[in-house]
Amino acid sequence: MGCSSCSTGKDGQPRGCKNNGTCGTDGCNKLTVFDWLSNMSLPSGQKPFDCVEVRFKNSRKEFFRNTENLSLSIGDVVATQAQSGHDIGMVTLVGELVKVQMKRKKVDFKDEALPKVYRKASQSDIDKWQKCRDREEEIKKRAREIAIILKLQMKISDVEFQGDGSKATFFYTAEERVDFRQLIKDMAKAFGIRIEMRQIGYRQEAQRLGGIGSCGRELCCSTWLTDFRSVSTSAARYQQLSLNPQKLAGQCGKLKCCLNYELDMYLEALKDFPSQDTKLFTEKGLAFCQKTDIFKEMLWFSYKDDPSNWHVLSKDQVIEILQKNKKKEKVASLEEYTVDNFVKEEKVFENVVGQDSLTRFDRPKKSRNRKRNRNKQKTNDSGGNGNADSKTQNNQKNQSGQRNKKRRNNNKRRQNNG
Repeated sequence: MGCSSCSTGKDGQPRGCKNNGTCGTDGCNKLTVFDWLSNMSLPSGQKPFDCVEVRFKNSRKEFFRNTENLSLSIGDVVATQAQSGHDIGMVTLVGELVKVQMKRKKVDFKDEALPKVYRKASQSDIDKWQKCRDREEEIKKRAREIAIILKLQMKISDVEFQGDGSKATFFYTAEERVDFRQLIKDMAKAFGIRIEMRQIGYRQEAQRLGGIGSCGRELCCSTWLTDFRSVSTSAARYQQLSLNPQKLAGQCGKLKCCLNYELDMYLEALKDFPSQDTKLFTEKGLAFCQKTDIFKEMLWFSYKDDPSNWHVLSKDQVIEILQKNKKKEKVASLEEYTVDNFVKEEKVFENVVGQDSLTRFDRPKKSRNRKRNRNKQKTNDSGGNGNADSKTQNNQKNQSGQRNKKRRNNNKRRQNNG
């Protein structure tokens, strides 16, 4: 969204692109017009066009006459004429392109009743304007609370202060007519300013507030689209989109404007295709068209007796069968043509998510159990050596005992013989 609609920081200045609302692209490219005549000088003797285009909060733009012959350029903050008091805005276009924009928007540039540019805004004007802008969010919340207390079926979507702080315009949406006379009295008493209520449509609400679309980009209506054309469900049918209102509707609740962008190309491509009501006469039976794929130039047909079994045919094959049917000739079956279809192998990209470990490049941690294992081995080794020593001692004792027995036996024999 534009810089002016971004949240404010501690110092009261908008965050956004960090240019504090004075960027060279006029507020994050919000309804900007490229000045392709900026590097071209006027012919000698021709006076520059005395009207300028000024943008206020969000998408509101107006044309003003530079009666004081001020040297204005794109990005200058100026004080402009209002119904009562003055307003503060930013110059978005100067020169001959302003005349083109006025013709496109059907504004008479010869009209002497055009509002005027008073002067370039001073620092005090900008500070006062910034303080008023900082109050808008708080006042909008308070106004919604008052509307809920009065039980009014309306939604206050945006508040815009005049540059001098004397008036605030409340933009609201409602499905029925709302009697907000008591609301104006209560808000004027609570805020101490003049109140103006202005009803807008749901598309204008999305244009003023902005947002991010399902495509991931900023809304077309808040950046460059100003011509709101009607969008019908037939646009989705021609493009073979599922008629799901949640997917086809934008943030305004209406059908997305982008459904009309490629509609003409689809209509031109469908001219070369047989109609959806095409019937093919075969010896096996009557076949109906079930589906059409414009990009692959393929059509799906099924027999009347077997609607669940679909047969794929190319566009040229269907035209060939139709020409034979016009000559009152029937083909044997659709299976003869489906065999001839060459199915291209689509490139499939493997999903490798989860196959590689996230910690494969980390150094393995040294386990603390190594010291414990070493101590166990030492104790085991020491225990094993002790057992071996005891075994050798026992063997030595046995051997010495056997020797003593032999000696005793020998001595007894000698005594008996003697």
